[in-house]
Amino acid sequence: MTVTEQVITVAMVVLGTMATRFLPFLIFSGSGKAPVYVRYLGRLLPSAVFAMLCVYSLKDTSVLSGSHGLPELFAILFIIVLHLWRRQMLLSIAGGTICYMLLVQFVFS
Repeated sequence: MTVTEQVITVAMVVLGTMATRFLPFLIFSGSGKAPVYVRYLGRLLPSAVFAMLCVYSLKDTSVLSGSHGLPELFAILFIIVLHLWRRQMLLSIAGGTICYMLLVQFVFS
């Protein structure tokens, strides 16, 4: 990739990111409330993203070899307890990731 192509690529990524960040404010700024469908998606999508993250994380787990999926199981249980206790999605994701990484690096290595 030449320098010109790199500059164009970075510019397009910046433009795309800015458009997706600012466009909703431009579209919905005049009316007081967002449409019902947009509010529905805002309520539904965080849980859907979390579910997709769980499925993606567990797709290659083998219960027939190695640690038999125990680090994953313990991390999932930790996430459930942490989420029920604090009800913070970001804390649950970060805490579960840290728990899993510590289990894999130090306990099940």
